[in-house]
Amino acid sequence: MAEKWDATSMKSVLRAVAPMCVGLALFAGVAYAQDTGGDAASAAVVPAHLSAADQVWVARIEQTLNHALTFEARIQQIDADGKRTTGRVWMKRPGQMRLAYDPPSPLLLVANQGKVVFRDSQLDQTTVIPMDRTPLGLLLAQHISLSDGVTVTAFRHEAGLVAVKLVRTSAPGDGSLTLVFYDNPLALRSWSVLDAQGRETRVTLFDVHPGADVPASLFDLPAQPDE
Repeated sequence: MAEKWDATSMKSVLRAVAPMCVGLALFAGVAYAQDTGGDAASAAVVPAHLSAADQVWVARIEQTLNHALTFEARIQQIDADGKRTTGRVWMKRPGQMRLAYDPPSPLLLVANQGKVVFRDSQLDQTTVIPMDRTPLGLLLAQHISLSDGVTVTAFRHEAGLVAVKLVRTSAPGDGSLTLVFYDNPLALRSWSVLDAQGRETRVTLFDVHPGADVPASLFDLPAQPDE
């Protein structure tokens, strides 16, 4: 069975998709796309108070993300219920990403052509979501900006790690994305997605290969509705 993306199908599939996506995406959490109601979406944005040194770090993070054109890595994910899952992620900017879990998980996410396609082979279900309704729109953009349409709401630098928490400026109540970097050299370590219900999914990267030669075929989209 396959279904087109709409508000109803989004709600039903998010329980499966949100733990998988973050993101990250690199990295992939579609928690931003949840229908949380007008009050949450219109909540006031409270920017973090950034010192001059903090602003330098944020600028360095933005520059680092923009220089990351391709990478491949293993992931370990812990969802809001404490369930631990492993898999592999591939990224090629702009606009392409693949996130696959290790067997026996039937889940696959591929981002390409301005959309995110979520495939559950066990249920024989495919769901298509516009990329700009997910955090992937930020992280897979031609140019990544941490200020254009995005607000930094928290920042910390301690114990060799730098963390920056982001929300969409127009809808901060929808959720947040926190990116955590090693500070020397500056490199992405992990990310977490906090959804509108306060449920957090964390993804940690390991065995990272920046600049990897990623085959274009990895980003072939799964069969979609009406194809």
